[in-house]
Amino acid sequence: MSIVELRQYTLRPGARDTLIELFEREFVAGQEAVGITLGGRFRDLDDPDRFVWLRAFPDMAHRRRALEAFYSGPVWLAHRDAANAAMTDSDDVLLLRGPGFTPPPGAREVLATVCTPPGPAAAFDAYAARHLTPAHALHRTEPAENDFPRLPVRTGEDVRVWFGPSQAPPWPSRRLRLAPVTTRLFGSGAAGAA
Repeated sequence: MSIVELRQYTLRPGARDTLIELFEREFVAGQEAVGITLGGRFRDLDDPDRFVWLRAFPDMAHRRRALEAFYSGPVWLAHRDAANAAMTDSDDVLLLRGPGFTPPPGAREVLATVCTPPGPAAAFDAYAARHLTPAHALHRTEPAENDFPRLPVRTGEDVRVWFGPSQAPPWPSRRLRLAPVTTRLFGSGAAGAA
């Protein structure tokens, strides 16, 4: 299990392709060079002004060191103004614990589902164990405090996040009274779908 950031950016109208091109050209190698593992990178199929991506770290200490290295390093400093100019909100970030997720080769559409388990989380986790496979890459909230406050994360939430093909598992369940938010995604980079 890794520490995973699920990052969902709201972009200025028409800026998504520009940001993705910059991200793939500069930020993938720049982050990997400081020990960050990049996962799926996606276009939101229902919102042309959203970019969704994941990155992972072995633990919180590695996360802090890698983020300090990247955000004070030459790649970010050279390209941050262009990246920030494309975004209106980069603070919709969930800090999770899980396996990370990269879509399988040839995958076209991926569903990302975020929900807050009602009642005891153990009941949800048992239900998820019966209905989700390892391919769904189930993640749960990482309870550790964000030790890199320069990049905010959502707090005060206990969520579960999973990924899957365009056909969703049997959610929501009336018994669990889930109110999941499912986003249809299409891979945008080398780690995304072709």
